[in-house]
Amino acid sequence: MNTTRPFGDTGMNLTPLGFGTWVIAGSGWQYSWGATDDADSIAAIRHAIGAGLNWIDTAPAYGLGHAEDLVGSALADIPEAERPYLFTKTGLIWSEGDDRTGPPRRIMRPDTVRAELEASLRRLRVDHIDLYQVHWPDTGAVFVYGAEGAAAGPATPLAEYWQVMADLKKEGKVRAIGLSNHDAAQLEVAESIAHVDAIQPPFSAINRSAAPEIAWAQQHGTGVIVYSPLQSGLLTGAFTAERARTLGADDWRSSHPDFTTGLTANLDLVAALRPIAARHSVGVAEVALAWATAWPGVTGAIVGARNIAQIDGWIGARELTLTPAELQEIATAITTTGAGTGPAQA
Repeated sequence: MNTTRPFGDTGMNLTPLGFGTWVIAGSGWQYSWGATDDADSIAAIRHAIGAGLNWIDTAPAYGLGHAEDLVGSALADIPEAERPYLFTKTGLIWSEGDDRTGPPRRIMRPDTVRAELEASLRRLRVDHIDLYQVHWPDTGAVFVYGAEGAAAGPATPLAEYWQVMADLKKEGKVRAIGLSNHDAAQLEVAESIAHVDAIQPPFSAINRSAAPEIAWAQQHGTGVIVYSPLQSGLLTGAFTAERARTLGADDWRSSHPDFTTGLTANLDLVAALRPIAARHSVGVAEVALAWATAWPGVTGAIVGARNIAQIDGWIGARELTLTPAELQEIATAITTTGAGTGPAQA
């Protein structure tokens, strides 16, 4: 099924689901999901495209260039007319020294943005990027997922780095420009300089805190692709308390609150999704994805997979439409379990 949705006013039409590459980036870096098999990863990318997904989201920071390399390899022998849209990012710079396990820095200087773009083009083996996104606001700090890290240098003002992004679009190096992990106030500043073509916030039935940014996008003709719609595995239906206890030290989830202090409430929400999944003869993951892509203003959701089997476990969400009664049932479950943050419904 290849139904698509307009991606804001970019002129691109996207399938409701896109392939995400964070999970395939391998080990040996700060926010790894643990070791992966490159052959399995390439096969998964090709399977997703063959199944009809028409966009891939990646970033230099995923495996410190490795995820982009894998995407480039996977698409190398696919005719250009059959290739998916490629979305990548800029702004997280890692150390070029020996310690690749250290945290990256948030850097959006004009020279680093341009250098990162050229490196991404080489790794992806293309001559332009369909959507180029600022990964995180430049705060002059070391990157810490979900928090603010220690100061590491001066920050580049949003107005300055957004102008660089707009310049790249005018030069034809990128088709559209977007902001990931920026709040509504920051989006307003950017919009006053150049149109925000797209945003990419985290969003799932557990993490609903980006609802204001999605509403802003809906009002401004801005496309929305959301990441972590399965909340890093919690909403797949396969995750258990025992699995959380056995996450390896090289898996960033092992110390995250969603998998520790908030785990019980999150798994209670998953339990509440099971009857809906059974009603439709699908998995919990497909219900969670259908919920995310049904939220007003959301164009599509980024979903990762390490192998073909994992894709087959969620790709059916493209064909699942939840009824208004079921959306209300999920909203009630969110409120009752106390899982996550943000409004239970739009």
